[in-house]
Amino acid sequence: MKKGEERVMEEEDDQQKAADLVHELVLRLLSQNPQTPTPDPTSPSFLKTLRYAHRILRSRLTPSVSPDASAIAESLKRRLATHGRSSDALAFADLYAKFSSKTGPGSVNNKWSLLYLLRIVSEDRQSAVTGLDSSLLLPNLNLGDEPVSSSSSSLGRNKKSNNGVLLVSKDPENLRDVAFREYASLIKEESEVTEEVLVRDVLYACQGIDGKYVKFNSEIDGYAVVDYVKVPRGTRTMVRMLSELGWLFKKVKSFVSESMDRFPGEHVGTVGQAFCAALQDELSDYYKLLAVLEAQGMNPIPLVSESATSSCYLSLRRLSVWFAEPMVKMRLMAVLVDKCKVLRGGAMAGAIHLHAQHGDPLVHEFMMSLLRCVCSPLFEMVRSWVLEGELEDTFGEFFVVGQPVKVDLLWREGYKLHHGMLPSFISPSLAQRILRTGKSINFLRVCCDDHGWAGAASEAAAASGTTTRRGGLGYGETDALEHLVAEAAKRIDKHLLDVLYTRYKFKEHCLAIKRYLLLGQGDFVQYLMDIVGPKLSEPANNISSFELAGFLEAAIRASNAQYDDRDMLDRLKVKMMPHGSGDRGWDVFSLEYEARAPLDTVFTESVLSKYLRVFNFLWKLKRVEHALIGIWKTMKPNCITSNSFAKLQASVKLQLLSALRRCQVLWNEMNHFVTNFQYYIMFEVLEVSWCNFSKEMEAAKDLDDLLAAHEKYLNFIVGKSLLGEQSQTIRKSLFVLFELILRFRSHADRLYEGIYELQIRTKEPGRERNKTQESSSWINEGRKAITQRAGEFLQSMSQDMDSIAKEYTTSLDAFLSLLPLQQSVDLKFLFFRLDFTEFYSRLHSKGKES
Repeated sequence: MKKGEERVMEEEDDQQKAADLVHELVLRLLSQNPQTPTPDPTSPSFLKTLRYAHRILRSRLTPSVSPDASAIAESLKRRLATHGRSSDALAFADLYAKFSSKTGPGSVNNKWSLLYLLRIVSEDRQSAVTGLDSSLLLPNLNLGDEPVSSSSSSLGRNKKSNNGVLLVSKDPENLRDVAFREYASLIKEESEVTEEVLVRDVLYACQGIDGKYVKFNSEIDGYAVVDYVKVPRGTRTMVRMLSELGWLFKKVKSFVSESMDRFPGEHVGTVGQAFCAALQDELSDYYKLLAVLEAQGMNPIPLVSESATSSCYLSLRRLSVWFAEPMVKMRLMAVLVDKCKVLRGGAMAGAIHLHAQHGDPLVHEFMMSLLRCVCSPLFEMVRSWVLEGELEDTFGEFFVVGQPVKVDLLWREGYKLHHGMLPSFISPSLAQRILRTGKSINFLRVCCDDHGWAGAASEAAAASGTTTRRGGLGYGETDALEHLVAEAAKRIDKHLLDVLYTRYKFKEHCLAIKRYLLLGQGDFVQYLMDIVGPKLSEPANNISSFELAGFLEAAIRASNAQYDDRDMLDRLKVKMMPHGSGDRGWDVFSLEYEARAPLDTVFTESVLSKYLRVFNFLWKLKRVEHALIGIWKTMKPNCITSNSFAKLQASVKLQLLSALRRCQVLWNEMNHFVTNFQYYIMFEVLEVSWCNFSKEMEAAKDLDDLLAAHEKYLNFIVGKSLLGEQSQTIRKSLFVLFELILRFRSHADRLYEGIYELQIRTKEPGRERNKTQESSSWINEGRKAITQRAGEFLQSMSQDMDSIAKEYTTSLDAFLSLLPLQQSVDLKFLFFRLDFTEFYSRLHSKGKES
């Protein structure tokens, strides 16, 4: 009992000594103030200052941050500078430097605590000036307005007060410590596993490894705490949420491993390799994070309060903060892995690009760094194709696909776009320019045997600000890519057209085809028709192509064609079309123009077949014109007068004059039709189309433009020459007219041969009797027989002429009725030219009335 009383007496003495020391400290501090050199211990200001000192000593200054003297000093200095007290900030920095440099006996060991105390006191003083409640900063005991003199024993009496916490006495009944201890004991009762162990198992699960209590559950397809362990529901839920990172990690890691371990035939390609490398880099950063977390999990939390203890720095809630950013990235990678399993090359890059269109800066930046790595092989393929014409696509990843073809099909079919491999960040128009640029280089190299494109490619790279070396382009540089492709296409296409126009004389060859296959060289065509016509009247089986080739060479030498380029004349050949036993030479004769590389890219087999169709049509038209000219030549020398047939009867003379007149009228009608139709073909079709083609050749910027212009030129000729599919009906009607004109030629020849023979027989009848009798002669039975046979012949010819004229009128009426139905305005104008006097229109209307 005495020992307890003595211990109480000793404690009261210690408290009294502490109160006296505080009183003496305040008195000395106030005496250093020049305004109060001798402070009065009983004055209100002294008592107020003394109470403030007791408040500081009785306050609980427990920060929530780790002790860092340099950080708090920097905070104080920055605060002084932001409040316009730069000089004070400099002075504080100088004083702190001296203060922190002092070590050894007499120096302050816990410098951070002192600086923290000064900062709190400063903030408390400022809150007192601004009228704020200072108890928020310095929570104190129940001081009230009691005199300081009686406070000497208050330190001992206020142990059980609820208004503050006494640091000096370390009261075991502190409510905060009691609450923490009760919470810790409650957690231990509800959980059989400590949080430190669960944190360690979660870190194992995030590496795809089963821990002691956190294992992979195939039923829920994820990591979770095993069922036989007693863990609070909230903790179990948090563990499962945190372990989702491990499930995502396994998915990404398995994709990378499977992609790298595939057989050679199942290779993922260079883009897939780049994607796996980018994922592996992200996984490496993830491994580093887990290593840091495992190291931190072994360190205790540096707390200021001595009553609070922790054996592990990491907790499940802290892990949720650490895993926030890796969770976002790992989810993105898992989504990309699922999307790209069946994709490769440009399709894979396009799919990843779609996920980069995100508003979150973290996601956007992560996807951009990923795409820069993934798209590097793809952009290298583009650079190599555009500047070198090399298709480095071993695994079929590029959107340009090449295939082995003949040289003449290299431009049209050698390279195609694979739209399935076209990434979404490259537009279709840009892809077409990329395709054409590489095709131009290969066309120059293979078909034209030209290497001048290398200089053009170097100039294009310099003009676009890039180089011809590898790695000059990357994802996100679409503008630079478009500029490079535009510059390369402009220079290489210009060089290609220069080679075609200058070295291979493309324009001159087109003009030669127009002259010979389209019958533009009039004197050559006329001479060829004259010399080859009799031979073509024979059966086709009896005609030799070598003999026709000789006629062709003779026509060239006899006309102005002999002055053309010999290389072009050597390309002109005679071609015999497939024929049967009943065909004549006119049906199988044609000319062809031999196209050699690189011109065979333009003049392909299909193009030359169209030229052949046009030639056959024009050849038929020329044959009809030649036939009418032949009739005119037959009619012109025959000066038939009535005196030549003076001995014939008047009825026979009338029949003769009627037949001649009928023949003349029918020839004029046919000649009018053929002349106007030929004018339409030669001038309004061939010349106009050639003029337009010449302008488009000058305006062409690349080979595709040139091919399109030539195709348009040829289609224009085919369409307006009534050779198109929509003109089959009118073309048949036109060919019927041609056949009637040729029939008229044979009848006219028979008529004038008969008249010529009759004229000879009537003049010298006795001479004929001395000659051997000819089976074809019908003038051998005297004058009466001559008159009779002449009447029968003229009557037969008149009937044939009437029949031809009737058929011709019907066919011409059918042809003219189809002209206004055609879409071409020129064909409608042809109708006006043929019927400018409205003769056929009136005839047609009369036929309907009758």
